[in-house]
Amino acid sequence: MGSGGMAAQQTALGLSAVTVAVTNEVPRVLAVRRMTHELATPVQRGGLPVGGESALALPFGPFQPERHRTLELGLRLWVEELTGLKLRYVEQLYTFGDRFRDPREAAGGPRVVSVGYLALVHEAPLTGTGEAEWCDWYDFFPWEDWRKGRPPVIEGIVRPRLDAWVFQAADDWERRARAGRVAQCFGVDEQWDIERTLDRYELLYEARLIPEAAQDGCLADPQPVDEEAARFLGRPMALDNRRILATAMGRLRGKLRYRPLVFDLLPPSFTLLQLQRVVEALSGKRLHKQNFRRLLQAGGLVEPTGQLEATGRGRPAELFRFRREVLHERVAPGVGIPTVRVGG
Repeated sequence: MGSGGMAAQQTALGLSAVTVAVTNEVPRVLAVRRMTHELATPVQRGGLPVGGESALALPFGPFQPERHRTLELGLRLWVEELTGLKLRYVEQLYTFGDRFRDPREAAGGPRVVSVGYLALVHEAPLTGTGEAEWCDWYDFFPWEDWRKGRPPVIEGIVRPRLDAWVFQAADDWERRARAGRVAQCFGVDEQWDIERTLDRYELLYEARLIPEAAQDGCLADPQPVDEEAARFLGRPMALDNRRILATAMGRLRGKLRYRPLVFDLLPPSFTLLQLQRVVEALSGKRLHKQNFRRLLQAGGLVEPTGQLEATGRGRPAELFRFRREVLHERVAPGVGIPTVRVGG
């Protein structure tokens, strides 16, 4: 944290981790409730919540140059301190630095810029100082899970509220712009793009349907949040952590198409059904079994181990492993996911 004179605003650099595992077909994300460093919110340090403020957050801590040789090493140290978990695969996600992303900035606090990272792990017991827990990521985004068909929350809550938001636009130009965004993100006649997670979250935020939008109270003449809708539209998180999580979800879903990241979430040997279920959990859609296996075969992504799954139930399934040679054979060795049609 530093300053550059009386007129300069202080800036603080933080590190945020979106840590993902898939366990029993449930995509899980690591969250913490308690942090004591200088960038933690008052409620995370044990204070009383203000309004709907949530303590639940992604593991996060300040970059400390004297302690952290690199940003990534700093992130790994904070995650281990808060959760007891040692990270494996880590990649930088995005830098989040919007004005007032931490509302304390409006009261003279620093502009908090956070470098986000995406980590893929196997779920493990948690320790550490952060009161950490594994959470189903669809608890934060219930409109994103299409594995049982179109989520009821879309027609029951999202579309009626967004249609009203379109109608409330100040003029015809804005009304058309809003309608176009709604159709693109939640429309019946458009294709459902699994990678538009951030677009959908930001649309709901702008329409003030989720509790995090209340932090815009630092701006002039804010509109109230629709508290009834907010109760059905996912678990809130501290500050803009759900926005960071939505960014990571879209990034990971997109990379399924051209990077073999899914294998970092599987054991060394697995059945093809286990692989399919992990892809479905992340993408939020069911896949056609034979089409998926044809894609795997055509891509040369897996090879048999010569062993069978020892379950003791029914006919044992053949075990496979990831073919690492494919990284040198193909430019984009992803599993490939066909598009999903809304309503289908």
